[in-house]
Amino acid sequence: MLLPARTAVLNYLYGVESADIAQIMGALKTQYGTERQFTKDRYMDHVMSLEANGLVNLQSYDLDEKGELRMRYCINEDGKSAVDKYVDKKYRNHK
Repeated sequence: MLLPARTAVLNYLYGVESADIAQIMGALKTQYGTERQFTKDRYMDHVMSLEANGLVNLQSYDLDEKGELRMRYCINEDGKSAVDKYVDKKYRNHK
């Protein structure tokens, strides 16, 4: 069973200091890469929704080597609490 994609993004961010969309998608590609919704735009929507709901924070931003905006996100305490409460231990990306 797979977690819903948005929950998987939050779960992934719990186990890392911070990540941008490319890193998140790279980490989740083996499980979600064959889904039609596995696009940069959709995953940006997931992260921005998590941010709007107070579960992750924008940590930094810069331009990548192609001159495109790259934003790094980190999970906050409310996001960690949500993962601890709603994600079964066998699926968690942290110890």
